[in-house]
Amino acid sequence: MAKETSKEAILRLLKTKSSMKQDVYECTLESFKYFKAICKELAAELSKETSKDDKRVTVIYTDKGEFEVELKVAGDILFFYMHTNVFEFDRSHQIRKSSYVKEDEYRSYCGQINIYNFLSDSFKYNRVNDVGYLIGRIFINREKHYFVEGKKQLGFLYNDFSKGIIDKEQVRNIVEASIQYSLEFDLFTPPFEAVRELKVAEVLETSQNMKFQTGKRLGFRFQSDPDSVREE
Repeated sequence: MAKETSKEAILRLLKTKSSMKQDVYECTLESFKYFKAICKELAAELSKETSKDDKRVTVIYTDKGEFEVELKVAGDILFFYMHTNVFEFDRSHQIRKSSYVKEDEYRSYCGQINIYNFLSDSFKYNRVNDVGYLIGRIFINREKHYFVEGKKQLGFLYNDFSKGIIDKEQVRNIVEASIQYSLEFDLFTPPFEAVRELKVAEVLETSQNMKFQTGKRLGFRFQSDPDSVREE
């Protein structure tokens, strides 16, 4: 058999690998549209119910563009972001060891949707030094098989890559779990030593821009949230 030329190799990769990545991208984009639709539906449903008891508690959906959507739930903001690139996993990753992927290595190529949790006041008062937390990321391949890496129930309820198929029902479960986790993930005061000094320049700035960094777990590690990272 004649050795494959460079041009032949390029054409082969364009026809197989590059086409496969386009399939992955399209499946991920279609799945992200599910996230937009579900966030919008939940915002309407939850707002209708909460307004009966306390009009101060709001749930607001905001479409931020083709690859971004924001869901404000009371004092929290969930930010859903679709990455436009396609990713492969390291050979040591458990996904690469499954029989499902071993049958077709292209099944391990996935698009990615990230879910971040921020404090809504961080945006309201322009506190640009505040931090948000990645609470989950969804990986989707060209066959719409998916799994989730994330906190609490997000990390263990949606991890059957060989059988899990993304659809609107699954997306609703993921979004609801993300909202629940964020509402239960409370804001705690930072250690005294971490905030005992304040620069004159910070006092002179407007209150909206004061450089007190705020986040739900800054400086702490909690037994109930073992994945937290201690920040010194």
